[in-house]
Amino acid sequence: MGESEELQSDTCLKVAQYVRMSTEHQRYSIDNQEAVIASYAEANGMEIVRTYSDSGKSGLSVEGRSGLKRLIVDVDLADTDFEAILVYDVSRWGRFQDADESAYYEYICKQAGIAVHYCAEQFDNDGSPVSTIVKGVKRAMAGEYSRELSAKVFAGQCRLIEKGFRQGGPAGYGLRRMLVDEAGRTKTILQRGEHKSLQTDRVILVPGPDSEVGVVNRIYRAFTNEGVDEATIAKRLNSDGIKTDFGNPWTRGTVHQVLTNEKYVGNNVFNRTSTKLKQPRRANAPEDWVRSEGAFEAIVPVDLFHMAQGIIRERARRFSDEEMLDRLKRLYEKRGVLSGIIIDEYEDTPSSSAYAHRFGSLLRAYSLVGFEPLRDYRFIAINRRLRVYHQDVVRSVVSQIEALGGHVEVDSDTDLLIINREFTASVSIARFTETGAGLARWNIRFDSGLKPNLTIGVRMDSENAKALDYYLLPAIDFRGPAIRLALRNAFSLDTYRFDTLAPFFEMARRVQLLEAA
Repeated sequence: MGESEELQSDTCLKVAQYVRMSTEHQRYSIDNQEAVIASYAEANGMEIVRTYSDSGKSGLSVEGRSGLKRLIVDVDLADTDFEAILVYDVSRWGRFQDADESAYYEYICKQAGIAVHYCAEQFDNDGSPVSTIVKGVKRAMAGEYSRELSAKVFAGQCRLIEKGFRQGGPAGYGLRRMLVDEAGRTKTILQRGEHKSLQTDRVILVPGPDSEVGVVNRIYRAFTNEGVDEATIAKRLNSDGIKTDFGNPWTRGTVHQVLTNEKYVGNNVFNRTSTKLKQPRRANAPEDWVRSEGAFEAIVPVDLFHMAQGIIRERARRFSDEEMLDRLKRLYEKRGVLSGIIIDEYEDTPSSSAYAHRFGSLLRAYSLVGFEPLRDYRFIAINRRLRVYHQDVVRSVVSQIEALGGHVEVDSDTDLLIINREFTASVSIARFTETGAGLARWNIRFDSGLKPNLTIGVRMDSENAKALDYYLLPAIDFRGPAIRLALRNAFSLDTYRFDTLAPFFEMARRVQLLEAA
């Protein structure tokens, strides 16, 4: 490379590029994005030194987007060799359903002194009022596009269901997936893991091998005619060496699923559960289900199926609402979490379908016993452990101060520390959490009701097992309900950070200085 080329390289602004392609946007290929970004970089005297890429990833959330996560982490840790980030357009950065989430990740970059450029947009991302307004509109439009597309896809799926076509999922024991062309002519049986290759092809359900169809009817006859429960039926099948469609032993739950699924009488049912726009999966009420009756060939007589449903409902009807909820609550307390499968596997509760029928939906039954399906139950164990740790910290503080000749009174109800009868302090344990992008965060909460003069913030390590460091936060400087900390913070925050509580103990010992202040 010649001297002029070396000089030009030295004066170029070092930048990174972020590219993303989702499956529904093939025209925005990675190559096309990189070509536009390269032209933008050349026109603006920039040199691309690093690439972050997410291929075939939805922009609805940061989950699964390792490229964007790595980019944000590198920026947050100042592990960068570039001064700006180039992106094709606002929608490539993300189609977040909350426009503030898109702004949040860009703000992290801005705080680190790294600007984000949208190369194909008609505005300069320079922080001006006009660019801020346009960018906000673009972010909202990007999210709205996904919502509109989701609604269109769902409507299309519903039309196909009504026409009798299967929309994903395994066929189930005793059934098989048959591939048909657009005219309804049969083509071939799809094996597990196989999918249609033509967009115009469709899938229907057809009876499986006679041996499996016979087992399904055996299950129904044993349940309806012989009065045998699901658990006993499962034991019989297992003793005969019969496996489920997944090659597993039968359980009470898998037998119950056979007894309650309408596909065995040929009904095509869709939207029992839904998970739209990367939201958590939820169970839908029966009135929201989409169905087509008689769509497939039945392998179980309709009267036998309805008899089984009547037995299941009657079995549950023996219990009052209070009794059913009491049994569900005991199961919840025993397992710490609830699901349809857990309920069906447990002998002492009615079936999940009985709860859904009695209370309108499983979600409503869950809410009546205090269970929130979206909750992360790992937090229960962590919170329990942190409550114990909080008491350990309080005892340690008291012990250390008394060893230095000081005096501490502890409010038995609030754990407020009254030190040398001169000032008050409270201990706030800050649990380690991660953002969607994998960034470490801690929240230190101030007890506004107690109004302590000083809050001792204990920042926990990544395992929430022991203290990482401490923040001594005087009330005169911190008046809000809480502060949110990153791994590294502004000097105005980290000036209150200490590796140990030695400075606090020194404060407690030097009572005369506190009085003079």
